[in-house]
Amino acid sequence: MSEEKIVRVRDVMTKDFDFIDGMDTVGNVLRNMTHSEARALIVRKRDDNDEYGMLLISDIARKVLAQDRPPDRVNVYEIMAKPVIMVNPEMQIKYCARLLDRFCLTRLPVAEHGEVIGIVSFGDLVLRGFRDHQL
Repeated sequence: MSEEKIVRVRDVMTKDFDFIDGMDTVGNVLRNMTHSEARALIVRKRDDNDEYGMLLISDIARKVLAQDRPPDRVNVYEIMAKPVIMVNPEMQIKYCARLLDRFCLTRLPVAEHGEVIGIVSFGDLVLRGFRDHQL
């Protein structure tokens, strides 16, 4: 009997992402991104009683570009998602995939001890989970 290899979200998540401020403009965020390949940005909490938010590049495409809105006149808080569902880094990737599917999401922040430490997507689960760990 072979043991099932358990791959956790921590093993496949993206650790390179940007934190942004909800009051910032979309134009400023795009100019100042340090991880230009990122597809999601984490919106910082305003204080300890607040929640994290998330801004997807696809949100910018749909809510700014497609609507011909000037990026320097749209604030992040106008188009971000908040609050967001977050996953624990110790969750098995099969459960994370089910969660993404159940709520029709493409990415989720990964949080440990209340702090965002990464972002996980379907692509991460499949490419890093199946391919790299040979499940």
